[in-house]
Amino acid sequence: MIIAVASGKGGTGKTTVAVNLARMLGSHVQLLDCDVEEPNDHLFLKGSMREEEIVTTPIPQVDESLCDACGECSRFCQYHAIVSLKTKPLVFPEMCHGCGGCAKVCPKKAIREVPHRIGMVETAQANNITLVQGHLDVGAAMAPPLIRAVKARLQPACRDASFPGAGRNGVPAILDAPAGTSCPVITTIKGADAVVLVTEPTPFGLHDLKLAVNMVRELWIPFGVVVNRVGIGDDRVHAFCRQEGIPILLEIPDDRRIAEAYSRGELIVDALPEYRAYFERLGEALLERTSTDLHDASGVATPNASTFQR
Repeated sequence: MIIAVASGKGGTGKTTVAVNLARMLGSHVQLLDCDVEEPNDHLFLKGSMREEEIVTTPIPQVDESLCDACGECSRFCQYHAIVSLKTKPLVFPEMCHGCGGCAKVCPKKAIREVPHRIGMVETAQANNITLVQGHLDVGAAMAPPLIRAVKARLQPACRDASFPGAGRNGVPAILDAPAGTSCPVITTIKGADAVVLVTEPTPFGLHDLKLAVNMVRELWIPFGVVVNRVGIGDDRVHAFCRQEGIPILLEIPDDRRIAEAYSRGELIVDALPEYRAYFERLGEALLERTSTDLHDASGVATPNASTFQR
C-alpha cells in the first residue's frame, strides 16, 4: 500500500500528518520525503543514517572536433537546453530533461551524455520507520528526477508477508509530497494507491484544496481529506467536501500544544498521547484502502466511502 500525503498549499500540516501517521501505521513502514527542495521529515524522527547516494541526470556533452554546427540538436530540443546559432552548441544543464534526443539526432555523432549531479538520496532508520529523503542541490532546477530516485527506493517485498496493509509494494509506504500542484507533486503521487489531501478551514485552504482535488481527479487516484486546525476559520471546506462527496478522513483541532510540540521537533502522538487515537483511526481507514476506494476519481463517492468519514 502506497499512500501519498499532499496539499494544495504549504503550511497546512502535510508533514505533520505524514510523520505522525508513519509512527502509528504499523510495525514497519517506509516514509519517503519527496519534498526534495525542502525536506524536513528528519527533524521529527531521531534515527541513524544508513546510507547516502549521489543522484545524477544525463546531460549532453559536445565534441567540437566532430560538430559541424548543423543545428539539428537545437531544433530538436523543446526545452532549449542546447542551442546552436550557426555556431558550436551551447549546453544549459539546468534546463536539460535528460531525454537523450539531441544525441540521437546528431548526424555527426558529436554528442554524448555525461552524468550531472543534481542532489543526494539519504536513508535513515528511526524505530519502525525507514526514512528515505532527497536533497536537491542548490541551483539545481529539476526536482522530478530526484523524486523518482527517492521513489525507486520503495522496498519491493515485505519483510513480514502477514503484515496488515502489505500490498503490491510489500511494506506500507507514505510519500510526503511537495506542496502545490506542479510537476514535483505529480511525480510524487503518480502510482500511489490513495492520496490524503491536507487542508485548513480558511479561504486560502479551500481555494488550493479545489486545485488539488482537480489534480488528483485528473490522475484517477482515490483520495480523501484531512482538515487541520479545525476551529480557526469557517465551514466552507466541510461544505465543499459534502457537496463533492469527498470523505473527510480526519479533523485535527486548533490546539496550541500541537504547535508547541511541532516547534520542538516532537511528534504529536509522542508529546500528546491523546492524539494517538486520531492517527490510529486514520491509519485503519487507509489500510482499508486495500479493498475499498476512498473516493471515486470521477467525483462521486463510492458506496463504501462512508467508511472513511468521521
